[in-house]
Amino acid sequence: MDNKKRPVAEVCWELALPVADQLALEIWDVRFVKEGADWILRYFVDKDGGIGIEDCAAFSRAISPVLDQADPIGPSYCLEVSSPGIERELTRPEHFEVCEGCAVIVNLIRPMDGQKEFAGLLCPLSEAGVVIENEDGETQTFDRKAIASVRLMADWDE
Repeated sequence: MDNKKRPVAEVCWELALPVADQLALEIWDVRFVKEGADWILRYFVDKDGGIGIEDCAAFSRAISPVLDQADPIGPSYCLEVSSPGIERELTRPEHFEVCEGCAVIVNLIRPMDGQKEFAGLLCPLSEAGVVIENEDGETQTFDRKAIASVRLMADWDE
């Protein structure tokens, strides 16, 4: 399939897999976004024990020639490489699997019962959507289309 017809982030993810493997890094997410007048290709990379600035710089140096050769992006763009952070956003099914049982915050697009933010422990994904268990042990299910974001919580008082 022609790379120009696929989403840029998907193509860039695939191009980066061998680079990340070579550097013993994991790609957490890839985003291609417009911020103001600029296009940004943003890689979020991680590894066991966390990453440092050196890891980000090494990945940036290694992926740049790969992107230049493949040329998957039409407009000029800025390349950014960073850690997904301790309060990382969960966007892919595998994120939800690895983070099952972790404390998360679910932010909704529109309020539900007057509230847009819900905290709890992440339960296994269901066909109905994202499920969390709150401090009272009750579960809440959120339709994926109603969710703005799901992020890990740095602290959870239980």
